[in-house]
Amino acid sequence: MAEIRAADATAEFKPYVPDDARVAEFTPKAVITGAIFGLIFGASTVYLALRAGLTVSASIPIAVLSISLLKKFGGSTILENNIVQTIGSAGESIAAGVVFTLPGFLFLATDPSTRQSVGASYFSYWTIFTLALLGGCLGVLMMVPLRRALIVKEHGNLPYPEGAACAQVLIAGERGGEMARTAFAVVYAALQQIFRVIAEIPGYVTAATSRIFPAATVNAAITPEYMGVGYIIGPRIAGVLVAGGVLGWLGIIPLIAALVPPDTIAAQLVKLGYISDLARPGAYGWNPTTHTFGALNQAIYRAYVRQIGAGAVAAGGFITLLRTLPTIVAAFKGSVASLRAGAGAVRASRTNLDLPITVVVAGSLALVAIMALLPFLPGTFGGRVLLGVLIVVFGFFFVTVSSRIVGLIGTSSNPVSGMTIATLLATSLLFVGLGWTGDVYQPMVLCVGGMVAIAAANAGATSQDLKTGFLVGATPRAQQVGLLIGVVAAALVIGFTIQVLDKPSVDAATGLVRHQIGSEAFPAPQGTLMATLIRGLLAHNLDWPYVLVGVFLAATVELCGVSPLSFAVGAYLPLSTTLPIWIGGAIKGVIDRRAGVRTESEAEEIGPGSLFATGLVAGGTLTGTIVAFLHWPDQPGKASWLDPVDFGGRLTSALGAGGYQLLGIALFAVMGILLYRVGRRRFSA
Repeated sequence: MAEIRAADATAEFKPYVPDDARVAEFTPKAVITGAIFGLIFGASTVYLALRAGLTVSASIPIAVLSISLLKKFGGSTILENNIVQTIGSAGESIAAGVVFTLPGFLFLATDPSTRQSVGASYFSYWTIFTLALLGGCLGVLMMVPLRRALIVKEHGNLPYPEGAACAQVLIAGERGGEMARTAFAVVYAALQQIFRVIAEIPGYVTAATSRIFPAATVNAAITPEYMGVGYIIGPRIAGVLVAGGVLGWLGIIPLIAALVPPDTIAAQLVKLGYISDLARPGAYGWNPTTHTFGALNQAIYRAYVRQIGAGAVAAGGFITLLRTLPTIVAAFKGSVASLRAGAGAVRASRTNLDLPITVVVAGSLALVAIMALLPFLPGTFGGRVLLGVLIVVFGFFFVTVSSRIVGLIGTSSNPVSGMTIATLLATSLLFVGLGWTGDVYQPMVLCVGGMVAIAAANAGATSQDLKTGFLVGATPRAQQVGLLIGVVAAALVIGFTIQVLDKPSVDAATGLVRHQIGSEAFPAPQGTLMATLIRGLLAHNLDWPYVLVGVFLAATVELCGVSPLSFAVGAYLPLSTTLPIWIGGAIKGVIDRRAGVRTESEAEEIGPGSLFATGLVAGGTLTGTIVAFLHWPDQPGKASWLDPVDFGGRLTSALGAGGYQLLGIALFAVMGILLYRVGRRRFSA
């Protein structure tokens, strides 16, 4: 009966633009504008995902910006604006898949001859570009035969919340005023990152010699993007994130500082490669004469807490996968059944025109061929053929699963990390069965996991875009071609942005190449986790005592009824990242409470506060990315051309270190008050 009702609802549904209407859609200005937004949001998502381990959906802000921008260039139709957001949103989803996996190349097993990761040579522009391009195209192509089955036939059952919300924005057309506040975030970020008027990470650390609470840390990176992310994800998830950070920096680190001698901590850092020799001065202020650290909190974090956090994130992802396994199985069965039932029912009308299925088949075969023939990808010819086959098989399964799951619970709850972990486990076990357990096989496993993650993430976003198009009356074929254009645009910029942000340099103390990715500046928690799993499965290179502490920490949190993955990511990241995110979430919680909202599901998703928060994220991340490009190439010891406009030193001299930090906190508070006041508004009817 449910299927009949769904079919009836589909038959009665009429899109905003009728099927027989002829409205400008796939125009040059829409394609070019969408590609530009894909470049911008692809680069900014790389920046945000590397720093915070989180991403924010780009569809709604791109739709809002498109409406505002194209109005100034002669106006646009709703279908043109839909094409713009369809093309542009591909940048965010592909960047997320890339950043959550491919930085793992840097953290695979170390080659004794070069003292560098066996995957470091694959962390190049062309490898990242190729994997991003192929994975993104796979996610789009696999959704072509699934569109009618999941978007059309299941219209009454799968709401696709972000896609429906974006359709509302496009239809309303006037809900973009608050995005002009992006300029505020740009000014704030410029004052912080260029002029250094605002302290970046004010905080307080107790003395390492304290008998009561040694090396306890409270600090916050007071940036607009973190406050915006917290507001968007809401108080519950933000609270769980910061709880993990509180445990790590105010619980585990002081405990280890009180119980473990500095020499033991230094020996662990030598084992991990952060310090070259106990007898020489090294990282985190290690002094071999006094046997002390200048930054004991950071030393403990690198030596122990990151590994505990990695174990927790792995367990959290696996627990999430187990919890969603029934949904995954049901989703795959339902999708296949719907695909079979609707295979011959496609009409040749405008709103039912898809790319031919031959394009999907040819694209899948081409992917395997490209994987096999490109010499700069890891593995031999035969090994790369196997990689291509595994990617297509896992990709089809998890694209199907991803699309159906986001149709029910939204893109933000899509368990891509769990799917990636499952792919890595299956691929690693297959390699073990084949006897491929050497270090040289680790990059091959990461290639499979990375491309499946990119395909699954892009499929989730593609599904929301196709749902938006279904509701507003777009032409599916135009959207699918636009998505492929968005994939190309995003792939072009993502690899370059990662290279710019990474800024590798040689550590004079150890002679090793140090990367910004994996450091406090860009922790890249998911990428380091993927590498940790692969090393542990193929090379048995895990510090199991610390990893297992993290595993059972995640299990304990799960038994308490709290999301273990969010808590684990919070435990892995620095508190400086999660604390400002929590502040943004707290502002959203206060607004909802005063408005009488009892649950987060009742909160207005496209209110002025959410749009302003999205503007904070866009402005902060874009400015951070631009500043990184302005500093590139960054040569150690060479002054930057931005140094003359750096007022940080002068303000510190005038106000003192504490006064300089208080100035930054005050300006961050002003931004929070402004966000609160904007969030209290409601759209007029």
